[in-house]
Amino acid sequence: MNDPSRMPPGLRGPAADIAALRERLRHVYWIGGGTGAGKSTIARRIAAGHGLRVYDTDEVMSDHARRSTAEDCPFLSEFQAMDMDQRWLNRSPEAMLETFHWFRGEGFGLIVDDLLRLPGEEGVIVEGFRLLPHLVEPLLARPDRAIWLLPTPEFRRAAIDSRGSTWAIAGKTSDPERALRNLLERDRMFTDRLRAQTGALQLSAVEVDTTMSEDDLVRRVARSFGL
Repeated sequence: MNDPSRMPPGLRGPAADIAALRERLRHVYWIGGGTGAGKSTIARRIAAGHGLRVYDTDEVMSDHARRSTAEDCPFLSEFQAMDMDQRWLNRSPEAMLETFHWFRGEGFGLIVDDLLRLPGEEGVIVEGFRLLPHLVEPLLARPDRAIWLLPTPEFRRAAIDSRGSTWAIAGKTSDPERALRNLLERDRMFTDRLRAQTGALQLSAVEVDTTMSEDDLVRRVARSFGL
């Protein structure tokens, strides 16, 4: 099947043949989800236990931003031109959600390009919030190769507090407390959007709350992947 309406953004030409992409990416496991859900930790633990490589989409954001153009990624270009108050204080959480470049799928084609350059005989877990359900779903040879972790607001706040990253972004604004409220609300709405998309596409998702241990979540995700 090669339906242009389902092509992930940034993929063009022969490489955009969906059936071919599914075949070339059949060794990939996908872990998406909201901020603070534990995606990186779970991916590393499962990879270590099953001899898989980890591709962390957060780690390549700077590289992907450098490789992007204003034509391909207009929302990224606008974001880069803003100062910290313009990004996190002077707009509503709703506007922040709707205009954030990675939430709109900008640069997703670069993730796919990177994955296609990895050795095809080695299993890969790709993880990060940039894995939007409607972009990943067309690339799945098997629906059980993808899962999304959906943190409750309480879990998310506990997670970022434990990492010491609570004020990493908000602290660079002129009103850190308001900026943090905006960020937390934006991330809550993003998680709600992921919940709605995974439900509509009948993709696997796990609600992550403060009663769930890390070991429990590792087992849930590994079992979902059939590992």
